[in-house]
Amino acid sequence: MAIKGLSSEVMSAMEGQRIYALATSSKDGVPNVVPVGFLFEGPDGNIWVIDNYMDKTLKNVRENPVASFYIWHDGVKESYQVKCSVKIEDSGPDYEKAVALAHERKETYPAKTLLKLTVRDVFYVTPGAHAGKSL
Repeated sequence: MAIKGLSSEVMSAMEGQRIYALATSSKDGVPNVVPVGFLFEGPDGNIWVIDNYMDKTLKNVRENPVASFYIWHDGVKESYQVKCSVKIEDSGPDYEKAVALAHERKETYPAKTLLKLTVRDVFYVTPGAHAGKSL
């Protein structure tokens, strides 16, 4: 399965990423960026983020359901910014799957909510003539 809206080149670049910088903004435009280790391909074709310790991020997404993250690490030639809409789940089968995944890694993770990110656009952010252009 692949994440809806991401090319194979972007999916390949995601394979080496360990920590993502996830950016959100309040309804008033106050930005927030947090490191996220639980960002991965969900079985529904969306990007899943497990919320263990997100306070400002969760508040922002409730006010303004959009987020962005970038893909960059030493193993890639290109880097990307991914812009998404966000849906929050704190019950149901997908949420239960997310809790199980978090607890497989560490039983004490709270797994408070599941953020489902739907890709809206992807941009190149590697320096050069195509920087800032949509894929």
